[in-house]
Amino acid sequence: QVQLVESGGGLVHAVGSLRLSCAVSGTIFSINTMGWYLQAPGNQREWVATVTGGGVANSADSVKGRFTISRDNTKNTVYLQINNLKLEDAGVYYCNVRQVDTSWREYDYWGQGTQVTVSS
Repeated sequence: QVQLVESGGGLVHAVGSLRLSCAVSGTIFSINTMGWYLQAPGNQREWVATVTGGGVANSADSVKGRFTISRDNTKNTVYLQINNLKLEDAGVYYCNVRQVDTSWREYDYWGQGTQVTVSS
């Protein structure tokens, strides 16, 4: 089993910055990707950014230049640095771990989410 615990959410003024963290524990395979998803009010959960175990990062076009995903493999922690916050960045941010075992079976794990509120 894999457990994910997010932290770092809160109330931030627009154009401010925030850093989300997600600590991952449990059985972690060598092939894995960690990422962040956003569920804005009334919307479905949407992909924000992912980073592979080797550090290859990808992010949605809407957040490029403002969001930076990174990970510390020694701490099994993934981060999301959010700069220049916009009102539309508000919502619940979920951490995700997707990993593959030696039989190439995929496993998806989710955190409980951390709320980000943006004030104007």
